[in-house]
Amino acid sequence: MKRTTLFVLMTAAAGVLGGCAGMNQSASEGGNPFATASFQSILKNDFAPKGQAKLDRLVQTKQQYECSKYEYLGKPMPAEMSKKLESEAMAGIVYPKDGKFLGDWKAGLKIAEDGKGKQWSDNPDKPSGGNCLACHEMVKNDPSQGNIGPSLVDYGKLRGNSEAILKYTWGRIYDSAAYNACSWMPSFGAHHILTEQQMKDVMALLMDPKSPVNAN
Repeated sequence: MKRTTLFVLMTAAAGVLGGCAGMNQSASEGGNPFATASFQSILKNDFAPKGQAKLDRLVQTKQQYECSKYEYLGKPMPAEMSKKLESEAMAGIVYPKDGKFLGDWKAGLKIAEDGKGKQWSDNPDKPSGGNCLACHEMVKNDPSQGNIGPSLVDYGKLRGNSEAILKYTWGRIYDSAAYNACSWMPSFGAHHILTEQQMKDVMALLMDPKSPVNAN
């Protein structure tokens, strides 16, 4: 799944900005076209809140700002900046309060298959899905799975379930920017897309030897 709906939305609008503001104005804002007055005017005039989709979704986080800036410039992010963003994301990871990382893999599979949630037309009182299968192969020989992200087939079988692996996997789900500053993976925990219990269930899907991820 590519970054977030926010990033896709703003990337599409960047083309409009290019015709309005030009490169010079973008350069004056540190190379980020989303920071210009012209682009902010587009957001203010052309977008409106609807249902649970409020306008605060159009405000970039620091990580989104820096990543979109360097992507727009066509330059790699300086290593010092990448390290800083990753350290900040790592510091924000919240591990399970009870110290238990694994839930129910059957519930995790439903979450991985479910793409609903967070859209204006979705019920905000119902938990969101993770839509993991849109980007990752998780079950062997299922042609409906995506390939944007790495294959997760045999994830637990190949890696084991040491405390280090459990914490790493949890961190990847919670906020992948902790390991890759400009990761395209949604920050399921940091952005409150999934609940702690849902994350435990997805963890079980990845780690439980009886789950379809590891059983074949």
